[in-house]
Amino acid sequence: MDPENAPCPMGAESAPCPMGAESAPCPMGAESAPWWTRAVVYQVYPRSFQDSDGDGIGDLGGILQRLDHLADLGVDVLWLSPIYPSPQADNGYDISDYQDVDPLFGSLAQLDELIAALHRRGMKLVMDLVVNHTSDEHPWFEESRASRTSPKRDWYWWRPPRRGMAGGDPGAEPTNWQSFFSGPMWDYDEPSGEYYLHLFDRRQPDLNWENPEVRHAVYSMMRWWLDRGVDGFRMDVINMISKDVAADGHLHDGPPLHGSALGDGSASYLCGPRIHEFLQEMHREVFAGRDAALLTVGEMPGVTVEQARLFTDPGRAEVDMVFQFEHVGLDQGSSKWDLRPLRMRDLKASLGRWQAGLADVGWNSLYWDNHDQPRAVSRFGDDSPAFRRDSATCLATLLHLHRGTPYVYQGQEIGMANYPFASVDDFRDIESVNHFGTAMVAGQDPIAVLAAMRRMSRDNARTPVQWDDTEHAGFTLGTPWLPVNPDHGEWNAAAQRKDDTSVLAHYRRLIALRHENPVVALGDFAMLLPDHEHVYAFTRTLGREVLLVVCNLSRTTYRLADLLPQALDARLVLGNLPDEDAELLRPWEARVLSTWSRPDGRARGGTHARDRSAGPRLRTDGQCPAGYTTGTGRGRERPTGTRARRTPCAARHPCS
Repeated sequence: MDPENAPCPMGAESAPCPMGAESAPCPMGAESAPWWTRAVVYQVYPRSFQDSDGDGIGDLGGILQRLDHLADLGVDVLWLSPIYPSPQADNGYDISDYQDVDPLFGSLAQLDELIAALHRRGMKLVMDLVVNHTSDEHPWFEESRASRTSPKRDWYWWRPPRRGMAGGDPGAEPTNWQSFFSGPMWDYDEPSGEYYLHLFDRRQPDLNWENPEVRHAVYSMMRWWLDRGVDGFRMDVINMISKDVAADGHLHDGPPLHGSALGDGSASYLCGPRIHEFLQEMHREVFAGRDAALLTVGEMPGVTVEQARLFTDPGRAEVDMVFQFEHVGLDQGSSKWDLRPLRMRDLKASLGRWQAGLADVGWNSLYWDNHDQPRAVSRFGDDSPAFRRDSATCLATLLHLHRGTPYVYQGQEIGMANYPFASVDDFRDIESVNHFGTAMVAGQDPIAVLAAMRRMSRDNARTPVQWDDTEHAGFTLGTPWLPVNPDHGEWNAAAQRKDDTSVLAHYRRLIALRHENPVVALGDFAMLLPDHEHVYAFTRTLGREVLLVVCNLSRTTYRLADLLPQALDARLVLGNLPDEDAELLRPWEARVLSTWSRPDGRARGGTHARDRSAGPRLRTDGQCPAGYTTGTGRGRERPTGTRARRTPCAARHPCS
């Protein structure tokens, strides 16, 4: 082969090849694709990440202490949950000052230090932005509620009692909407004789985005953070900022909820009539024209695939990707506390629909865990001693091999599990506490209510990160604000850092695979075995390269030949279990297989690799279909006659 005229190993006809054939083109515009298509985001919930001053609450100093952990993991972006000044009614999602740091977490100087330290390590910082609502202690709201003639009165949603009723009486609220945190979405302000709207807690009043003064105050604040070095925003419930308000200013009742005196108002605040207008205006006012690699993520409960295409279409200039919730609602009935068994066919249908719907336009976030969800290994996996490690790595493989940007929530990379809550007194989360109170008033069985809370409470995600096997898992020298999971003696980062078969080691390999293989970031997706109850399988295809991903989400062993005969001749790129059996797919086993074809059109066969830590095996005869020389296999190969490449051939395309 003449390396100067070598065809792209992926079969493309134009554009530079990311696989290393410097004179050959590359498919799918891999070189011009946005940086975040190949990135991995790591979410830090500061309160529970690392305490540096002994008060039992995580802080910026603690995050600075643990940056090497993130660098070693290989992530590209740190998403920081709110650290703004806050009364902490909803653990920081009730902000009283958008342009400062709560002393609980540190100072602006420490945040500047964090930004600089991340940038030195090649990572970016994305701030959580909560602008659907503020704290009731924000100066804006304090001025708004001071008088019905206040200049900021219309910065929030104030409405009189329902016609013919007295303020404060049951049912006098302007609409019948039920809050996400139980009870009505309206709170009565006796001095002014009006109600204010709060979709969430009563201490989180909703901003009125119909008022242009509100919007431009928010945009000014966002520009201030970007000027300070922040690299973007994850925008909390951003699809709720537009409300469906009638011409005369009134809001509409929603259909009644079963078993409740209240109704579902979501049709009036989910993806409201001006949402696209507001986001496009935000982009023009805040992001347009900046010479920086920024990231905008829209958290959008209830968003559909069709709506997500509009939100994330680059030509519309709204947000880069959505953070949606369809797949994490599949094990729920009428509410998150109404638990149902997860059917694998439903999960495949949901994830597959999002893959197909955003295939040509738009982008999605990929996640199992976050600060609002229970731990995935307990919820979707198997956290029994026999299968916890295997199911954690299987779930990770399944997720990270989809098209989209993967998110790792703190502790997920070491397989952290749900906390064994003994009683209702162990819970701190306002959503959980309010739910228990409402359920007791409604006469529900406290044992059943507590069982659902143990499985689904947000507190499961908020227990301190388990760094080592010391008394408080290395999180604090004081008393942690929320108890450390008692399993931290066995499940901790220090132990896994030394173990090449650990959950942590597997996450490192998954993240590296996305960075190094364009097919993982940009390849087309095709679902296989859509009706199988336990095996989740799909392909990712880019040019001639095809990855076959097979995940067994059960305790049952399957013969691979009976399911996917083509897998038997494929080469193992990455797996999660040692000593693989080419013919059997064992409980909670995940395999990423390459069925790549050579440039001459011949199908590539091969055997299963035994060394998972090294990824694809290097050839030792110095030959490669793209003209690479592998030499001793140490990763300094290059096409003959060209300058040396930085990345090992085996990490960039299969040349075995």
